[in-house]
Amino acid sequence: MRIRALHPWDVSPKEAVGIQRRLAGSVLTQGRVPSLRRVAGVDVGFEHANTVTRAAVAVLGYPDLEPLTSAVARRPTTFPYVPGLLSFREIPAVLDALQALTVAPDVLLCDGQGIAHPRRFGIACHLGVLTDLPAVGVAKSRLIGEFDPPPQTKGAWRPLTDKGECIGAVLRTRANTRPLFISVGHRLGLPEAIDIVMGCTPRYRLPETTRAAHRLASGH
Repeated sequence: MRIRALHPWDVSPKEAVGIQRRLAGSVLTQGRVPSLRRVAGVDVGFEHANTVTRAAVAVLGYPDLEPLTSAVARRPTTFPYVPGLLSFREIPAVLDALQALTVAPDVLLCDGQGIAHPRRFGIACHLGVLTDLPAVGVAKSRLIGEFDPPPQTKGAWRPLTDKGECIGAVLRTRANTRPLFISVGHRLGLPEAIDIVMGCTPRYRLPETTRAAHRLASGH
């Protein structure tokens, strides 16, 4: 997999903010995957008192969601924990895992935000731009934005808005459970992102991609 080297990683938080603002203009918020056959979940955990970053990528077939391949990579944690800048802490190890895959995915489902981010550049945007792959942010909680609760039925959603702009969807992936916060990462429109997430979520609240990657990232 080709990774674009668009910036250094040994940067200060202030420099990281500047990189996010610069690269946010590269995010494409329209598009679709014409032949979707492989979906990848991306998740990150930490080991040894957060001194080691453990990144996992799990690739599943689509629409059957059968496991195809996976990779885990570890790196020393070099960037501090700063809300809104988690991609600088997590992505270097994620890139190692992506490059270790034997099968390339068609789309990335990231445990985190896409454009539902103060600078419209969450981890799904960052990974999407670096890999030039379609990407979706699938977050368990809200970072920014306002919304009305969606109906309790599976598949119901309501817009997530910030300053008058729709930045994502509050999506009920399972009836009568807490919703997920879906936002475009790169090269997808919001309706397409929602469809992919729902296609990956046949039974539980979280997509099978997220569940598979989390098991690897947490060592379970």
